[in-house]
Amino acid sequence: MTLPLIVGISGASGVIYGVELLRALKEIGHPTHLVVSDSAQINLEIETDVSLEDVKALADVVHDSKNMGAAISSGSFKTKGMIIAPCAIKTLSGIA
Repeated sequence: MTLPLIVGISGASGVIYGVELLRALKEIGHPTHLVVSDSAQINLEIETDVSLEDVKALADVVHDSKNMGAAISSGSFKTKGMIIAPCAIKTLSGIA
């Protein structure tokens, strides 16, 4: 069983990077869990012609960014890792 990769799409400019990552992972059949921030949803409309529903359809599982009880929030959740794309320095420093 292949462990899922978590894809986080933040509100930084360049949301298309997260969308294209999801497309590539879907194409090779790699399982994904998706989290999209509120700001990313806004930038998705501004920067692309891709709908939020289209982005969600690329992922195997979609989590609400405000759900602190989501399975992926647990340290015991088995995953291959997480990619945040795009990721501003402010977001990265908040994670570190």
